[in-house]
Amino acid sequence: MYVFNAGGTMTESSNYDAAPPVPPAYGIWKHVGGNDYEARYEFYITRIPSPAESSASSGGWLPSGHGVFKEKITVSQDGNSFTSTISYEVFDQLGKPTPGGGEAKGHGVRLQF
Repeated sequence: MYVFNAGGTMTESSNYDAAPPVPPAYGIWKHVGGNDYEARYEFYITRIPSPAESSASSGGWLPSGHGVFKEKITVSQDGNSFTSTISYEVFDQLGKPTPGGGEAKGHGVRLQF
């Protein structure tokens, strides 16, 4: 789920599956012309702690790096749906690129009553 805020900020709910728990992604968006927009948002990746880490801390999920999404979005004429192309990059805790990124197509619809 996305929330696009006036002024160009956004929030994306990454925690839909809770395995592992992942905090929301936060980012920015901009209008690039017509019905086309671009967004860039980042989130932190978590990992399950080892038994030693779990006993030495609160036992919660630990940081493992971060991910970056870049999305090109085309909104429908009625403004109630969109299609997109999303690229994903993965970085370790030191900020170095790691395997696992890629590109995908997306589609979304506006929540309505």
